[in-house]
Amino acid sequence: MSLGLPDGISAYKRTPVFDELTTPAGLQRAHSTKSGVWGVIHILEGEMIYKTLNPQTERVANKGTPPIVIKPQELHEVELIGPVLFYVEFHAQRQPSQ
Repeated sequence: MSLGLPDGISAYKRTPVFDELTTPAGLQRAHSTKSGVWGVIHILEGEMIYKTLNPQTERVANKGTPPIVIKPQELHEVELIGPVLFYVEFHAQRQPSQ
């Protein structure tokens, strides 16, 4: 499945699976990824609202919608809508082989 990430980007880390009780508070208020780091939210069950803050947008996402792609340094937050299961995968430029 293509996520629409730039060429040369690959996953290097992922969070545990969060639910409505274990989702860190920091994900539910304004935050961003580091420079050069893309985030991808994979929803396994339930739904959430993904909000960007500059520009302000909102998107309802669930298991049936494409994963949420977060651009580097994009200020964003999530709002959970009832029970949910999801994880976040982090992607960055592949390092050349040594």
